[in-house]
Amino acid sequence: MTKSPIQQPEAHLHDTSLQQSKQQIKLEPKPSLFPLFSGVFLFSLALSPSSMEKLRKAVSEIAYAQNHAKLTHLQLSLIPVLCFASSLYKLALFLRRSLYHSGLFRKHRLPVPVISVGNLTWGGNGKTPMAEFIARFLADSGISPLILTRGYAGGDEARMLHRHLLGRPVKIGVGAKRAAVAARFFERYGYVDPSSTSKRSDGLCIEPKVGGHLSSEKIGAVILDDGMQVSEQNLKDIDLMLQQVNKSLPIFFTKMDPCYFFDVGNVNSRKPLRDLSNSIVLCVSAIGSSNAFVKGVEKIGAFYVDRLEFSDHHIFQAKDTEMIRRRLRELEDTFGHKPVVIVTEKDYDRDPEIFKHLDPYEVLALCSELKIIPHRECTEYGFKKLLKGDLKDELQGTDRN
Repeated sequence: MTKSPIQQPEAHLHDTSLQQSKQQIKLEPKPSLFPLFSGVFLFSLALSPSSMEKLRKAVSEIAYAQNHAKLTHLQLSLIPVLCFASSLYKLALFLRRSLYHSGLFRKHRLPVPVISVGNLTWGGNGKTPMAEFIARFLADSGISPLILTRGYAGGDEARMLHRHLLGRPVKIGVGAKRAAVAARFFERYGYVDPSSTSKRSDGLCIEPKVGGHLSSEKIGAVILDDGMQVSEQNLKDIDLMLQQVNKSLPIFFTKMDPCYFFDVGNVNSRKPLRDLSNSIVLCVSAIGSSNAFVKGVEKIGAFYVDRLEFSDHHIFQAKDTEMIRRRLRELEDTFGHKPVVIVTEKDYDRDPEIFKHLDPYEVLALCSELKIIPHRECTEYGFKKLLKGDLKDELQGTDRN
């Protein structure tokens, strides 16, 4: 029997698209289809940490600028340099991919279906929430999934996923060599052989349940965790662009819907969103793009929202908390009220203790849930139906082999 082949995601629309790869897995650094962003890394060795932070911020502003006419002269001068550096990076990725296709680089196969969650741009766009969304659906459908994640910055995404999926038959493997990580989990827990399991009428392959839980911890699927959140006026443009690539391509749009806050001193606490109405808020984040996070807080109804941003996966230190304190004191002097600090869950999970040092200021973490935005016939039901169909096709293909 030929095992199900899979491949590292290459052209996925963040959390708005899903593809179950049917090629061999290439567990190497993920290429970006917008290589402009990657050019910044070529300068990192020659810059001090503070200069690197400023460069990353400048590149982020360039990348997410709606209108380049609003960029500063310095930012505009960086574009040609970054484009050249990105061309070199793109060439390196092309050579790497060619080595895989030629067989000079080793490819790995996993014995279960694999779902790849990738992206077209850099971090902070909802890949981890999409991986969680899929894992919940699989677990509730009777399949025990294994999420494979690289574990950047000490594994903040992995800790968040563990908290959210606690009590479900979901396993989380952390490590850059994800084929090796998967092998360890298969050896420890076993896996569901698609050719020897019972099948339901909807085509999903499951093992018998006992008392509402899986009768074994065997792994039935793997999710690679490597959204795009856009304004409604951009949905049509994105739709048209992708239809030019593939007219039959189903396109799903998602958003992160704020649910509640919890106090960083008590992860089990819950504060309703309305408690922040008319408050002075400082949003502190270290994610790829904080725009969606800040806009979500603004929509809650805060009186004033300020923001303090750090580079993606930044490890907060004492000097950072002092910087945050200075900004808080400025806000308190300006408005005459003590401001509230809002952080993302990822930032909280990266270091649950660091934000406690901001006492007596209140620090809350915003919990959000991924929702699929109904767009034409593409709904949450349609997404799950598509996922079931892909799994069914893969399982049937395995049986034929």
